[in-house]
Amino acid sequence: MRNVLVVERETAAADALVRDLRRQGYSARSVATGAHALHAYREADLVLLSLELPDVDGIEVCRSLRDASDVPLIAFTRRDDELERVLALKAGADDCVAQTWGFREIGARIEAVLRRARRGPASSEAISLRPLHIDPRTREVRLRDRLIDVTSKEFELLYILAVNHETVVSRKELMSKVWGSDWGPTSRTIDTHVSTLRAKLGCSRWIVTVRGVGYRMAVARRAPEPAPALSAPEG
Repeated sequence: MRNVLVVERETAAADALVRDLRRQGYSARSVATGAHALHAYREADLVLLSLELPDVDGIEVCRSLRDASDVPLIAFTRRDDELERVLALKAGADDCVAQTWGFREIGARIEAVLRRARRGPASSEAISLRPLHIDPRTREVRLRDRLIDVTSKEFELLYILAVNHETVVSRKELMSKVWGSDWGPTSRTIDTHVSTLRAKLGCSRWIVTVRGVGYRMAVARRAPEPAPALSAPEG
């Protein structure tokens, strides 16, 4: 039985969500504050987090949870605010939705996120696209021997692109393999993670956008040699 932690400030809404999750076969409990969530998440298989909390900004709770753990995390908000959803994804949420769902939808989203969390990369072979090295066994990304700090989903996205670096990987395939979901065509989830990866790699050219299709990994060319210093004229 999967344990779901609901983080919701309003008691009635939290109780209703916990009851429905239990009817769907989950073990569920709730806490009302971000501070409690940062202690209780260790016992959870998934965190369902409201971004409107009474004590701590929900985006900061996302960031703190992701810094401390790879626990699957779905954020939700009462406001239909695209920027807030994008910020939550950048802060490490695996999914973020406006709170207009039916109970069946949230159950499906939980299953999709948990399904992806169980799978992990299909291959355990390290990939080297000099000077970029990606090792799924240690889940480390190194660029010119410098360790790049990436989240779990960022690692999986980068690894899939690197494994298939000679081809274009469609958005639908990325959503299926990384997030276990087919909700991708209008979702900014992939775009947000790609943007963050480009920033962390220090160059947008590592990941190439193929308009209308998806993304591909670019194999970096050898960096140009520095120009020789000019010698002073004789005489």
